[in-house]
Amino acid sequence: MTNVPVEGIAIPDIAHPEPQNNWRKYFSFSTDHKVIGIQYLVTSFVFFLIGGLLSMVIRAELITPQADLIDRTLYNSMFTMHGTIMIFLWIFPSLVGLANYLVPLMIGARDMAFPRLNAAAFWMVPVFGILLMTSYFLPAGTAQAGWWSYPPVSTQNPTDSIITGEFVWILAVAISGVSSIMGAVNFVTTIVRMRAPGMTFFRMPAYVWTVFSAQIIQLAALPALTAGAIMLLFDAAAGTAFFNPDKGGNPVLFQHFFWFYSHPAVYVMVLPIFGVFSEIFPVYSRKPLFGYKVVAVSSLLITTVSVLVWVHHMYASNTPGWMRMLFMATTMLVAVPTGIKVFAWVATIWKGKLRLDTPMLFCLGALIMFVFAGITGVMLASVPIDIHVNNTYFVVGHFHYIVYGTITMGMFAAIYHWFPKMTGRMYYEGLGKLHFALAFIGVNLNFFPMHPLGLQGMLRRVSSYEPEYAFWNVIASIGAFLLGMSTIPFILNMVGAWVQGKPAPDNPWRAIGLEWLVSSPPPVENFEELPIVVSGPYGYGKSDPLVENAAALKEG
Repeated sequence: MTNVPVEGIAIPDIAHPEPQNNWRKYFSFSTDHKVIGIQYLVTSFVFFLIGGLLSMVIRAELITPQADLIDRTLYNSMFTMHGTIMIFLWIFPSLVGLANYLVPLMIGARDMAFPRLNAAAFWMVPVFGILLMTSYFLPAGTAQAGWWSYPPVSTQNPTDSIITGEFVWILAVAISGVSSIMGAVNFVTTIVRMRAPGMTFFRMPAYVWTVFSAQIIQLAALPALTAGAIMLLFDAAAGTAFFNPDKGGNPVLFQHFFWFYSHPAVYVMVLPIFGVFSEIFPVYSRKPLFGYKVVAVSSLLITTVSVLVWVHHMYASNTPGWMRMLFMATTMLVAVPTGIKVFAWVATIWKGKLRLDTPMLFCLGALIMFVFAGITGVMLASVPIDIHVNNTYFVVGHFHYIVYGTITMGMFAAIYHWFPKMTGRMYYEGLGKLHFALAFIGVNLNFFPMHPLGLQGMLRRVSSYEPEYAFWNVIASIGAFLLGMSTIPFILNMVGAWVQGKPAPDNPWRAIGLEWLVSSPPPVENFEELPIVVSGPYGYGKSDPLVENAAALKEG
């Protein structure tokens, strides 16, 4: 196989000898970007189930005011591991998996720029996932300082053992960071250098723009968290004093390291989902994406502003007044390019010939919840409101409307939409709509009550609380159990359809895009000939062809 980038610089050949329909390839060190993409998706979903079970235990504890289900130490470890698993082992890997599968197809490449690096980045995911889970078997148990791991709590070591749950947590997150950096280098190189002839930047699908923007954030901001994690590791294991106040260190410094990456990381997570919205709304509305070029550029604007907002997580950390005002303004500024996208999506849907299939339902539901999360996000950008609800369940509710209501719901939309392309099978529409109904109701029952709880002053990360908070906690716990149940029809749908679903045509949605011009599933090398792109990606209602050699793209 030869990958020829548009600039004509050759990339070393990587052969894919495995048979296209051999299921064993998903358990091997494959260099096919499509196999790696599905490996990411399936592996991350396994950890999604584990993280979800932990959250249900947490909500079972919180259904009563008393801490009467599990030990408080175990509770601390559970919410720490729940957050860590859902961020580092579900959201990041699943988004990378989806991008792995789609980006080369969407830009007319035969694979990623560095296939072996791509495979190595994936195999780090199960390594650090298993490493995290084995920390439960350590004498002192797993980490208990939350997924942000603030010192001095994270540097406490009552056992005097070097190998602690916190040590393992930091090591696992460091491996995750290395994997993410490797992936970012691969994606940026692929998008910049591997586009098909005629595939200019403003002929790329909006999804590719969002992946490109997200991976630039990874390259720019992730080294800060990596540096902070290494310093924290030395403090916890070697007794150094970077963040230890007893020895002259500054624990607030770690917050700067952490949030300089971890707030932009929210955009690393949500930008590709914005891309999913931009791909799915035109297909199921039968209209071009409104304001395509502005939508594309707005992704880069979000990338630029995202590295200027981290201090809004630290308003209560003795932050100077001038800094509070400055970062309140920059945080609110993010709403501008984000609002541009929302306006474009609504304009795309407006007066369209809507087809409310499962992917469209999930996108519409995710968009509604993102708008709500955006409103509460602007509230949290305001210094007085943020200080009032600091460390309360209001923040938890806002965050979960982003990570589940928007990102996870958007990921489900993407999986349903591209499932026929990935597997060559059609999913079951009835099960898909049942999944959506249960998930949409469950998300709102689970996470909306957290907002009044936070406004009333209920602190996060507690296993017991005052009785006046009981009503909303019962509602939230019922929603959590319903949300857990919603996963059952999804699993039945995916497994059943993949095994014995109706064979899918190459383009069941009559969509426009290079990935829909090849067979379902695509051949190993994607295209018999590289496509020659002659028009933009959203020609719904137009007669312009996307490529000039469509008949030659499929393998014979």
